[in-house]
Amino acid sequence: MAKPITQFICSACGATHKKWSGRCEACGEWNCIAEEAPLSAGPGKAALGAAKGRRIGLSDLRTQETPPPRRTSGMAEFDRVLGGGLVPASATLVGGDPGIGKSTLLLQAAASFARAGAKVIYVSGEEATAQVRMRAQRLGLADSAVMLAAETNLRDILTTLEAEAPDLAIIDSIQTMWLDTVEAAPGSVSQVRASAHELTTFAKRRGVSVMLVGHVTKEGQIAGPRVVEHMVDTVLYFEGERGHQFRILRSVKNRFGPADEIGVFEMTGAGLAEVANPSALFLSDRDAPAPGAVVFAGMEGTRPVLVEIQALVAPSTLSQPRRAVVGWDGGRLSMILAVLEARAGISFAGLDVYLNIAGGLRISEPAADLAVAAALLSAREDTALPRDGVVFGELSLSGALRPVSQAENRLKEAAKLGFSTAIAPAGCKFGAASGVTVQEMADLPKFVGEVFGAG
Repeated sequence: MAKPITQFICSACGATHKKWSGRCEACGEWNCIAEEAPLSAGPGKAALGAAKGRRIGLSDLRTQETPPPRRTSGMAEFDRVLGGGLVPASATLVGGDPGIGKSTLLLQAAASFARAGAKVIYVSGEEATAQVRMRAQRLGLADSAVMLAAETNLRDILTTLEAEAPDLAIIDSIQTMWLDTVEAAPGSVSQVRASAHELTTFAKRRGVSVMLVGHVTKEGQIAGPRVVEHMVDTVLYFEGERGHQFRILRSVKNRFGPADEIGVFEMTGAGLAEVANPSALFLSDRDAPAPGAVVFAGMEGTRPVLVEIQALVAPSTLSQPRRAVVGWDGGRLSMILAVLEARAGISFAGLDVYLNIAGGLRISEPAADLAVAAALLSAREDTALPRDGVVFGELSLSGALRPVSQAENRLKEAAKLGFSTAIAPAGCKFGAASGVTVQEMADLPKFVGEVFGAG
């Protein structure tokens, strides 16, 4: 057997180094490299030896298999993000900022699954069972048949799960679990990786659905090695501003359903309430038409969502004007400003620019480019766009407007909320049943000339 070699592992990205250094060369973080013993030293010989393994059964691509059965919780938003329900023998990782409501969401989901007939075990490594019971009483879930435990020893947890054979096991959180076979502190890279591997293997072997809670770093990524996200079947992020009542549950990986699906919840005194129509909620506080406010018709997974984009442009007293962005990519804002100046002759030099996505939603799709440009021009020219119009389209560096996908679904959602006009790139497939008058634009100069009367 080869002699174990001490390794130096980055706690931020999981990269392995031969010696300690102050900065990780893989991710660039400082003071994140710690000395840890490896999980295994590997085989002592290069070959596997004379012992043979079992032969694996093979199938071709034409083989028909029934889709995996799903168990629904009754929480429509939660089931939507999971792809239609919870799949047996699956592992799900849920991450989010501290205090955002992860434990509240999973306790409500556990109670919903239990009321639907599932056997649920909730294991907390951060709170005592009395604290979980107090939360359940506050949420009105004390009568649900959820079994509780407060433990961090993974060997004891797996032994209990083997004996109880639940349908769903929730582990809160993976950073507090520890294995007695790993000589490292709980929360370290080795412990997180080994604990996630054991729980995922148990889920596949026993047909139990396992949901893991993961902490996130200051950048918003799930803490620990990225290999944990590759181990599990589904990765969900719980997003939202602490001072805002809206919470977004977003699927970034799903082996059993579409990724980038979102579920919208509202934080209330009685817990998280589902929002069946998020577009109406995001637009509920709109007043009279105001300069800098534009409604964007976007897509989040398979769901069309209408959200208001707000911009403010003001003279700057600084040598380098401010560019502040909330809910959108700051680099893409700089690109839009450069295209407006180079292709339309509209300069924002000497002006502070502030951009905000109303409702706490974060937008990542390029189809928001035209709506952002419209909001910036509206704020700069102090001209309000019509209240009954929506805008969407991708802006290229040449100033041309590129078609976007699912334009018909965007228009149907706009018509359902009372919008009658839309500005979109030419070449989109709009359909005929939307009932919305579409003003097609080929490039940015045409858009600026027809909407704002300048070219």
